[in-house]
Amino acid sequence: MATATLQLDSTAPGSHEVEKPWRPRVNPWIVAMTVTLATFMEVLDSSIANVALPHIAGGLGSTQDEATWVLTAYLVANAVILPAGAYMTTFIGRKKFYMICVALFGISSALCGLAPSLPILVFCRILQGIGGGGLAPSEQAILADTFPPEKRGQAFAMYGLAVVCAPAIGPTLGGWITDNYDWRWIFFLNVPICIISLFLTSRIVEDPPWVAKQVAESKKGGIKLDFMGFGLLGITFGSLEFILDKGQEDDWFASKLIVFFVTTMVLAFFTMIWWELKQLREKNRPIVNLTLFKRRNFSVSFLLMFVLGFSLYGTTILIPQFVQTLLGYTAELAGLVLSPAGLMMMAMMPIVGILSSKVDPRKLIAFGFFMLTTSLITMHSMDLNISYGRLVFLRCFQASGLAFLFIPINTIAYIGVKQSENNDVSGLTNLARNIGGSVGTAFVATMLTRRSAAHETNMIRNLTAGNQAFVNQVNKMKGMFGGHSAAGTAPMSGPGSHTAQAWIYNQLHRQSGMLAYLDIIQVMAIFCACMLPILFLIPRPPKHIDPSAGH
Repeated sequence: MATATLQLDSTAPGSHEVEKPWRPRVNPWIVAMTVTLATFMEVLDSSIANVALPHIAGGLGSTQDEATWVLTAYLVANAVILPAGAYMTTFIGRKKFYMICVALFGISSALCGLAPSLPILVFCRILQGIGGGGLAPSEQAILADTFPPEKRGQAFAMYGLAVVCAPAIGPTLGGWITDNYDWRWIFFLNVPICIISLFLTSRIVEDPPWVAKQVAESKKGGIKLDFMGFGLLGITFGSLEFILDKGQEDDWFASKLIVFFVTTMVLAFFTMIWWELKQLREKNRPIVNLTLFKRRNFSVSFLLMFVLGFSLYGTTILIPQFVQTLLGYTAELAGLVLSPAGLMMMAMMPIVGILSSKVDPRKLIAFGFFMLTTSLITMHSMDLNISYGRLVFLRCFQASGLAFLFIPINTIAYIGVKQSENNDVSGLTNLARNIGGSVGTAFVATMLTRRSAAHETNMIRNLTAGNQAFVNQVNKMKGMFGGHSAAGTAPMSGPGSHTAQAWIYNQLHRQSGMLAYLDIIQVMAIFCACMLPILFLIPRPPKHIDPSAGH
């Protein structure tokens, strides 16, 4: 009797839907594999183009700064569509919307590969971002509806493999393709995957009854398209992505363009909140379901997913950049530093999926953040002499913590949510992860530039003729560069002196960069540690039918 009560509480209102849940005609795991295929492709594409930018710029006759619009355009379009995806399924159905997104992603990928100029490539990337942005929320909602609550953790484990591993594999795969073939193949690669995904989706995926009911209501005129909300949504998140992507490049608030977009974003955001609340009061379907934030478990999950994106994407960029700029690794070898961690997460995800149905998800999240914080503290011991094996170990250590975050955070986000709101939950949690990734990327770029400059300024004050230790070091090193320290030779002069000074300055530059990386790691460790007390704000999750209950 107690078990039945807990089941009803877990999804009220609409608890009768849990007693007789809808199930697809085919095996749920076949559905999961079908949607995970497109997930992996979309997440992979968000990072695979990063290493190809120099090749794209050279191939299309543009500068590398201009070529960064290839990344920015995709991120902006992606951020706009993510929260709106759930809304669009109300009018055309989830399966049809999902297939449209897959088709758009495939066609735009082919057009990206054929693009003769940078402006056309950027336009095609916008289309690709629109298609990709609609995929993730639909896929996660399909999994939430296909699997019962007690098995969602295992379903999200498969989905998590794609979301967590793709950013690690993307740079390596992109580097290998551009080095051995042509940058256009990083886009052509998506086309056959999209064709396979469309075929499988048409045969396997189906809409649950409540989605069909919403579509029927919209056709009768019961639900009106919120053009105003969609416009405000696009301005808000489009401006935010532009700010995060171009902020460091344009020196943040020193740029009038950045100030303009910040002002636009703030005004559009608060106007959007006012408008969406007005839609709720008038009993209209809002484009962003703000009522979800009334649930404490969803609000905290939204924050935790933001931090997960921040940590995942921030460190995925930090480590390859560190080994390439300071240790001299090639792009391919830098990717091989990340690849073992991807294998580590692939091994851990199924284990976490099984544990999520037996262990309080709050404990799993606490363990994940503890491991992540500990790994970042351990990474703070890195230096310029670190070995490849040590780097792989540190990244794998970090990956072991990340594996314990994605699944339980998603599991908690869906607690107490009506089945008709699953799309809204998946859209907002994916938005949180993507925005967190963009903030993490911007944070790493800004901190690296500014902390390197600060450390270099402090250290360079010692490189003067008045510092006897510096003078002695220069004179001692002259011989290495074709000079000598004969009697009567003036200090800091003679053959080889300037080369010796340049070599010392280069070492100082590397040391200042190393200190900047350590500063970033320290801040990220503190940030992740601060998430542990927040877990106490999550209400105790209800116990669904538990496989371990009889033991």
